[in-house]
Formats: sequence, C-alpha cells, structure tokens
Amino acid sequence: MTTSKPIPAVTFQTARTGASAKSNELGMRPMQERAYAKRGEQYLLIKSPPASGKSRALMFIALDKLNNQGLKQAIIVVPEKSIGGSFADEPLSKFGFWADWMVKPQWNLCNAPGADEERVDPSKVKAVGQFLASEDKTLVCTHATFRFAVEALGVDAFDNRLIAIDEFHHVSANPDNKLGAFLAEFMQRDKCHIVAMTGSYFRGDAEAVMMPEDEAKFESVTYTYYEQLNGYEHLKSLNIGYFFYNGRYLDAIEAVLDPAKKTIVHIPSVNSRESTKDKIKEVEEIMDYLGDWKGADPVTGFHLVELPDGRTLKIADLVDDSDASKRSKVLAALKDPTHKNDRDHIDIIIALGMAKEGFDWIWCEHALTVGYRSSLTEIIQIIGRATRDAPGKEEANFTNLIAEPDAAEATVVDAINDTLKAIAASLLMEQVLAPRFNFTPKDAGPKADFDYGEGGYVEGQTNVGFNEERGQFHFEIKGLVEPKSPEANRICQEDLNEVITAFVQDKAALERGLFDEETVPEELTQVKMGNIVRERYPELDEEDQEAVRQHAIAALNLTQKAKQLASGGDAGEGDEFKANTALLDGVRKFAMDVRDLDIDLIDRINPFEAAYAVLAKSMSEGTLKQVAAVIEKRKVSIPYEEARDLAIRALKWKQERGRAPEITAQDPWEKRLAEGVAALAKFRSQQAANG
Repeated sequence: MTTSKPIPAVTFQTARTGASAKSNELGMRPMQERAYAKRGEQYLLIKSPPASGKSRALMFIALDKLNNQGLKQAIIVVPEKSIGGSFADEPLSKFGFWADWMVKPQWNLCNAPGADEERVDPSKVKAVGQFLASEDKTLVCTHATFRFAVEALGVDAFDNRLIAIDEFHHVSANPDNKLGAFLAEFMQRDKCHIVAMTGSYFRGDAEAVMMPEDEAKFESVTYTYYEQLNGYEHLKSLNIGYFFYNGRYLDAIEAVLDPAKKTIVHIPSVNSRESTKDKIKEVEEIMDYLGDWKGADPVTGFHLVELPDGRTLKIADLVDDSDASKRSKVLAALKDPTHKNDRDHIDIIIALGMAKEGFDWIWCEHALTVGYRSSLTEIIQIIGRATRDAPGKEEANFTNLIAEPDAAEATVVDAINDTLKAIAASLLMEQVLAPRFNFTPKDAGPKADFDYGEGGYVEGQTNVGFNEERGQFHFEIKGLVEPKSPEANRICQEDLNEVITAFVQDKAALERGLFDEETVPEELTQVKMGNIVRERYPELDEEDQEAVRQHAIAALNLTQKAKQLASGGDAGEGDEFKANTALLDGVRKFAMDVRDLDIDLIDRINPFEAAYAVLAKSMSEGTLKQVAAVIEKRKVSIPYEEARDLAIRALKWKQERGRAPEITAQDPWEKRLAEGVAALAKFRSQQAANG
C-alpha cells in the first residue's frame, strides 16, 4: 500500500479582517445587510457560502414581509429535519432589530415525529393545511413535507405568502424534480413571494436549477467565499487536496487522519469501489487504528477511544443505523445547543450520508472524504463543514482520499473518471474562492471604486484595478466582446461559475487538456467552451454567446495563471508573494508581465495546465503514464460536431486575416482549424455519397 504525498491542490490564505463578524445597528452582518436591502423584491435569490448567516438573513427579510409588506405567513422549507434547528426562536431585538423571530412548537414540523421524509406523512400534510388556516405567522418544514402539501392542497393555497427555500440547489428545472415543477407553477401564478438560498448554486449533475426565463425574474444577492473567508477573525487558511492511494483505504487513512484535529470522516458509499461493503466494520477499523476502545458514553452515545499518549477521543458514529434510538441519542448530543461553543464536546465524527449541508460544528478543522462524491455540489457542502470561524482555529482542510488508477485493473476507466472528477472539483473550488472578475475592453476607462495601484489608471496599457473590500478585480482585455442583452450581462456578472462548472465537468475536455500533448488550447477554450455556452444559453444571439464564452474562459484562465505565479510555477528568481495576498499578487504580476493583454492570448492558455502540475506532484509518474496511455487508446478522429465548430472558427479566422487557415501552418491552432475544415468536407462528401 502506498499513499501520495499530502500536497494540497488549492490553498487559500485569508486576510482576517474580521469584517464577516461585524454587525450594524440592526444586528446584521455584511451579507445579511446586503440581503435585507433587497427585502422588497418578490423573488430573491441569495447565493452565499456556509456560515455567512443565511438563516438569520431570512428571518430579517421574512419579518419585514410579514409586518411591512402585507404577506399573511412565512413558510420555511429545508432539505432535512436536522437543518430545521437553524430557524428556531431568535431574540433579534436583543441585537438591535425591531422584532423577534418566533416559531410556535407545533409549527416546526422538523421537530415532529413521523414517517420517513420521502414517504407521505398525512399528519404533517394536515398540519400544513391547519397552519394555512390559522392566524399564526411562521412554519418550518422539510422539502419533502412541502412537496406533499402542495400536491394535496394546490398551489393557490399558498397565495400571498412567503415561501423560503433553503439549500435551493436541490431544485432543478428537470420536469422530474417535483420541487422545481412546483416552483415554476408558483411563479406562473405570481401570487406569492419566494426567497431562495444556497451556498452552492450550481448542481453537480450540471442540470439547470431554473429555466432562464424564471431565473431572470429573481433579484440576486451574492456574497462570495472570498469575502466571507477574508472577513474571518481566526481562520488563516483553507487547504483542499486530493490524495491517491493503492490497496485498502483503511490502510491508507492513517496518512491523512490526524487525531489531533477535529475531523468529520465521510466513509465511502457501499456501492463505490473504495468500500469494503461492510460499513460497520469500516468504522470499527478506523477507531481501532486510532487507539483502544473504552466503551460508549451512556449520556451522549459517543465512543470513547484511548490514544497511545493516554488522551481519550470522543467519536460520534453516524454510520451505524441498525439501532434508531442509539443514533438518535448521538444526533441529539451533537445538536445540543448548550455544547455549541464547547470545543471538547466531540473530537471526530464518522458519517456516510449525514453531517453535510447545514450541519453546524464550528470546531471542525478537517473534512476527510473517502472516495469521490457524486456531485460537485456535495463536495462544496462538505468543505463548508470545515470553514466555520472559531477561536483558536487557524487552519481548515478538506481531503479527498481516492484510489489511484491502475491500468491493470478492470475498473481503470471508473478510476480515471473519479480522478478527473476530483480535479474538476479542485478547479471549481479555486474559482469559487477567487476574487470576482469584472472585464471591459481595452481603454474603456477606469472603474469607480477600484484601486489601480501607485501609478493609477494609465491609458494604453493593461490596467488592473482591485476592490479589496468586495474582493473584485477589474481587468481590461484587448479584443473583448461585451455582452449586449440584459440576460448576457447578468450571466457575465453573476453566473460565470456556473458556465465554468459545466466546462470543468466535461470529461473529454479534461482528458485532452490534461493528458493529450497534441491538444491545442484553443480547442478547449474556443471550441469546447463555445459549445457549452451555446447549449446552455441557446436563446442568446451569436455575439452574446461569444461574450459569455470570453468572460468565462478569461475568469478561469486568469485564476489558473495567477495560481501558477503565486506558487512559483512560472515566477522568476527572487519573486516573492505574501501568503495572505498570493492570488492577488499572482494576478497583478501576470498583468505586469503581459502589458498588452488580449483575448487571443487568454485563449492560448490551457485551462488545465496548473491542475496537471499539482497532479504530477501527488500521483506517481508511472500511474500518470498509465492513465495517459489508456486515454490515448480512446482517442478518435475529429467528430462531426467538433469539425463543424472548427470550420465555423476557421471562417472567422479567414474574415479577420483575408486568407484561409493552412494545414501545413506552423501555428498549431491554424493547423487545427484547417484540419477541422478538411474533416467537415470529408463528412459532407460521405453524406452526399450515401444519398
């Protein structure tokens, strides 16, 4: 058994400004104040990371809608019972607000006994109906209870009420998603208010959360990870890494599980290749590795494990579901509000499907996940368990322990797919954690509220401005296409990460960008990204689609180049970057080195180059060669769709230069365009021959 060196794929150093924890005269933190300013909107979408205060933001907004906007009632909808506690009574007036948040016990249906949430519970559906007929103001229930209630009572029963959906990424525009279908009906009827909240708006399955015409009705409030983490008081850094092993994960876990760190361990699904197929024994073996089992605490149900140094760990087992009462005791102990600020209450939590979104344990320092999870959304949520700010907690870590691909295995294709998905997750997290980019064409003039450094804005050169408070860059790019329609402008301002998510999840793009040395970067940046934008936003015209493509690839590639420079990958001798401003310094250095930044230059950057550099450090050279060999065997000639797209690009190339691209050209992109034209001509001649 071997395990890779612990080299993080992503490292984010925080500025620790303390701004995230500061409250205004109404008791609102920055994100809550930003959301409350939009409280008059009928449809409001709040995109904000874990621990930023979304639950309390909703309380402020709901109270205003009930008291000042004439709505009858507020219904809070959460994905699972455990999250219902986030909406318990809150004395907001104690902190300066003009009202308190109150939910009568009978209307918090997350605390009510009942059947499994994915089956109809008639008593809870009846309770929702009774609430709607009452004079009371607030109800909390699960997504499932709400779905069943809407089915039974009809959409019109919720007229003139606020429907607040927490963890909104569970909604989908897919017609099979009932919550998404009901949302569309509510919006078509247009007689209720909706507040949607999520820390990970993109879905791991790359399905749209809402149809574009519905999403356009929402006013967005965005509070970024960059703002949240930089505004902490205590947390200095967040490290995200995928580490490879061969053999059994239970033999490899000792290399990454540190008993000195407060940790949530998510063991693999029993259906995954990493699993031993006996989840109970896996938990026992993890505890056996840590030390000697000394029984279970009779009050909390926590396992007591004595370490070799004599210290006793308290471990919560959320995997064993054979005894419902025993697991309920453990869950109740974990949620006990009297121990929320007690660092010594629990040391390690071992889970499988629990302790993810909405699970609040501020002391968690390490989220250790075995095996690749099914979606990027799930990974984002798991990472969020470790990113709470807490006294004495200076570092947070997410580790994805993955079985190393072995070309000798029959499952090599699945292994490679898991590896590619892990890389996609790290790329996305880099984008999520990075400052936001604002792009304009060259010489468009300075943007207000942006700092352009000592020399200020200089006409005729590449200008980079930075707004430290909001974590935003302003970049001028020569040849940049600007969005014209309101929808394209909204996408460029709000949804670039959703476009990038779809791109980094494209398996063919990942394979070619990482392991095919013959791939020309423009095939990825222009053709692949162009395809994704066209498929995702078919309602946009060609110019707006190109604007979205350029903005998305610029945001991705500038982050990747900045990462390389900040880590010394491309930096010259003597280049040093302060730890807490590494990414900012990397972006500024890139702009300084490239005085005439244009979109063609950005398109010539392989988006996966920096990811490969990290992969090469964490995976053995032999395995990398094996993976490349397997992917090489799967290569095919230019497919029809790609040939057509290359031919379209070739036509634009000809219009700009006055000649067609040549297949004998030294420039690899010109050569590839000519190959695309030739391949398309061959396809069309074959079609003509076949009648």
